[in-house]
Amino acid sequence: MLRKRIPDHLQVWMDARKKFHLSHTQVQMAREIGLNPKRLGKIANHKQEPWKMPLPQFIEHLYRKRYGRDRPAVVISIEEKIEMEHAKKLAKHARKQAATAQTGEASGRLKP
Repeated sequence: MLRKRIPDHLQVWMDARKKFHLSHTQVQMAREIGLNPKRLGKIANHKQEPWKMPLPQFIEHLYRKRYGRDRPAVVISIEEKIEMEHAKKLAKHARKQAATAQTGEASGRLKP
C-alpha cells in the first residue's frame, strides 16, 4: 500500500492536538474560527494565569460566540480529512486517465 504524506498545514494541527490535549471537535472548531496552531501556546493557560480560561473551553467559547451553536454539525478528524483528500485525488487521476484513453481511441491513435 502506498504511504500517504501528511500535508504540513494539517501536520501542525495534529501536533497541536497532541500537545494541548484537544479533541477532534475542538481542533475543527479552532480551524473554522481561524486560529493559528503555532500561536495556541500564547492562548493556553499554563496554570500560571488563573484568570485565563483553559484552551479547550476557550475554543468552545469562541466558536459558540461566532456561530451561535455548541459544536459543528459534522465533525471530521484530520486523519479522515487526509483520507478524503487522497481519495479525491485518486478519483481525479482516474478520470483524467479515462478521458485521455477515450480521446486516444476516438482519434484512432494511442498516446505513447
